[in-house]
Amino acid sequence: MKKLILLSLALTIVSIAWAQSPEELANEQLEAYNNRDIEAFLIPYSDTVKVYNSKQELLYAGKETMRSQYSAMFGRTPDLNCNLLNRIAVGNTVIEHEEVSFGSDRKIFAIVMYKVSNGKIQEVHFLDRAQ
Repeated sequence: MKKLILLSLALTIVSIAWAQSPEELANEQLEAYNNRDIEAFLIPYSDTVKVYNSKQELLYAGKETMRSQYSAMFGRTPDLNCNLLNRIAVGNTVIEHEEVSFGSDRKIFAIVMYKVSNGKIQEVHFLDRAQ
């Protein structure tokens, strides 16, 4: 019994040591977004991720809904690119100021907040978007 408890404790410590920081999760999804790689993009997100608009209204929930939303955008926007202008990471929250280009003729600026727990992005809040 003592060996089982020690093994369990050791596995917990190893999993915590290998867990990505909130900033690393934000980086991972940003890189995959710019590569329009839907599978890599979804890895940092919780299966139950919730996405909110600037009025804090729930836009959708769940990784599968996120998959359909972003797959469609990746497919129709071959020149999609997000340039990180600034990032603030405090505890389990990452706030980014982003410049998103949808090609040479359209770009928006966005402030996005990612809330992380249990090693995954649980919530995404679009705080502001401007053309």
